[in-house]
Amino acid sequence: MSLPAFVREPSPFEVLAPDGSPYHFPFLGGFNVPRPQLVDIDGDGDLDLFVQEAAGELLLFERLEGPEIRFAWRADRYEDLDVGEWYRFADLDDDGDLDLLAEAKYSMIQAWENRGADGTPPFVSVADTLRDEQGRAIFSDRQNIPNVVDFDCDGLLDLMLGRLDGSVTRYEATAPWSGEGAPGFAFVTDNFQGISIVAQITPSSRHGANTLVFADLDGDGDKDLIWGDWFEPGLLLLENNGTCESPGFSNTPVPWPVGEPIATSGYNAPTFGDVDGDGDLDAIVGVLGGAYNPITTAADNLYLLEQEPSGWRLVTERLIDQLDVGAESVPAVGDLDGDGDLDVLLANKIDPASQRTARIYRLENTGTSERPAFRMREGLEEVAGEFHYAPTLADVDGDGDLDLVVGSWNEGVLLFRNDGDARTPRFVRASEPLVDLPRGSHASPALGDLDGDGDLDLVAGESSGEVNAWRNDGTRSAPEYALVTEALLGIDVGRRSAPAIADLDGDGILDLVIGAEGGEAHVLRGMGGGVDRFQPGGTLALPGISAPAFADLDGDGDPDLLVGEIAGGLRWYENSGSRQ
Repeated sequence: MSLPAFVREPSPFEVLAPDGSPYHFPFLGGFNVPRPQLVDIDGDGDLDLFVQEAAGELLLFERLEGPEIRFAWRADRYEDLDVGEWYRFADLDDDGDLDLLAEAKYSMIQAWENRGADGTPPFVSVADTLRDEQGRAIFSDRQNIPNVVDFDCDGLLDLMLGRLDGSVTRYEATAPWSGEGAPGFAFVTDNFQGISIVAQITPSSRHGANTLVFADLDGDGDKDLIWGDWFEPGLLLLENNGTCESPGFSNTPVPWPVGEPIATSGYNAPTFGDVDGDGDLDAIVGVLGGAYNPITTAADNLYLLEQEPSGWRLVTERLIDQLDVGAESVPAVGDLDGDGDLDVLLANKIDPASQRTARIYRLENTGTSERPAFRMREGLEEVAGEFHYAPTLADVDGDGDLDLVVGSWNEGVLLFRNDGDARTPRFVRASEPLVDLPRGSHASPALGDLDGDGDLDLVAGESSGEVNAWRNDGTRSAPEYALVTEALLGIDVGRRSAPAIADLDGDGILDLVIGAEGGEAHVLRGMGGGVDRFQPGGTLALPGISAPAFADLDGDGDPDLLVGEIAGGLRWYENSGSRQ
């Protein structure tokens, strides 16, 4: 099967938030666990922003010139570097550019040297496992984010590792690294300055997953320690009461910012730098979600705090502004208001605002069929009470308007009939599910005339990774669904199958694309004449827990691709018209 080439674009057209402000990166995909770091990666004198959302992937946002804090998206997988679960840029060889440490498999540490020039760094792997002076592998718990910094001003970098018991392990460079071979570190202590972070929930217990950052927050010339933790709703400051050459960290951590600390769902990852160019440090904090209900920060989780004469001020909780409805988003597309252009629905797993139900949000197309523009509207209040919504739109009863079919976590596939009309829909839940899954949970439906008899057949993904298929043995206006198979073609995508139906190759026969928890979507080419007549047609690389939907949003005659994903946002891939 010859697949179209789908090209990712985070900002293809205007999308407005409910308050009318524009999203600068509407189709970026969302953040759940953003791990930020500020560095001048291109050598232009300002701080760019890296964000790790998924394991092994680094997003790069370039700082744009001007007094306003603005970034431009540059890459999803910067330099194709596989950084595991954490990363730290630092000038390991003191040559003026940034090298990289990151997590390798099984919580080891890998290293890359920056051998580029003129702000275009190609990174070369110099060690897949850092070792100490005795040749022992240096172990860093993968759920902790360490730091590498010369905190004692002796010209040698210190590798500081937070441990699960709330202590800090210190390694120090054995000598200035020349860039040849691997950087060398010597073990110093497992109990750095007696630091012991104790949990707030049960005073006798130690902390868990943590982050370490060193920065001179009080401007006294030495570096203080800022600790984020699974059991800490904000950040903890351990002030350096010594000097740069002879540091001494307080053993009494205080919530930061002092006097007005941030409070989140826990496990916070900070980075410090002069973001606004006024000569002092600012902070960007990624909220990874810890012991205090991560659902609440599933959408608003990348904080910017600016330092002002009066103290630290929280500027925004969503520095990289984008469509984000929480976690495990699923899109659906259709002309909901009968104005000739396509609108979008976007559902989630659990709504961060209510935390008692999933929600389906509506994106009204305020543009045209050729030049779409969207504005986020209120959620569909008539759909509430279940979790893990997976919507699709189709005229199930053949009355000329779109009905709403919704997969759910444990209630099967629900039908909401449109008792309004094509211009003013009013969705009313049917008394019985459209179908029940034969087994499993997380129903994810799609409808289309797969056997060519003029009515809508049904397929549905589920938690197991297989795909169920039902043939419509009724009529266009009175469907009756008969289960044909619980495992279409024996396909198993691993977990969380999410099918979408579209004619991808332009042969007039509907094809099937099946999203998956692992991200790689399976493509099945439709052969026509039956709901189970498909053959393998390749794969598409998509994000984790991908939920695809196809629609010609830009009116150029071919189906483009919208994808919901684990992080709760929405991705747009334009159909370039060329074939892979």
